[in-house]
Amino acid sequence: QVQLVESGGGLVQAGGSLRLSCGASGAIFSISPMGWYRQAPGKQRELVATISQGGITNYADSVKGRFTISRLNAQNTVYLQMNSLKPEDTAVYYCRLDGIVQNYWGQGTQVTVSS
Repeated sequence: QVQLVESGGGLVQAGGSLRLSCGASGAIFSISPMGWYRQAPGKQRELVATISQGGITNYADSVKGRFTISRLNAQNTVYLQMNSLKPEDTAVYYCRLDGIVQNYWGQGTQVTVSS
């Protein structure tokens, strides 16, 4: 059974930084693509960034140049470094593991950016 636990969210002023972490249990982490998604109130969940097993990354246009996704397979952890945060980045952030049969989601961590 795969379990994902996010941490690192919080309240930050516009222009500030946060680093989110997502720890995964289970043996499939190193062979699985990972991603960060977010959902703001009243909006659909959207992709923020993804990283392949080999470290190839992809970003939403809205976060390019500000956010960086990375992974440390030895620790079954994926990170999201968020810089130059904006109020519109306020959302619950979720990590996702793309399994062979199904995808797995964490419980989410709240990020609030004040203006």
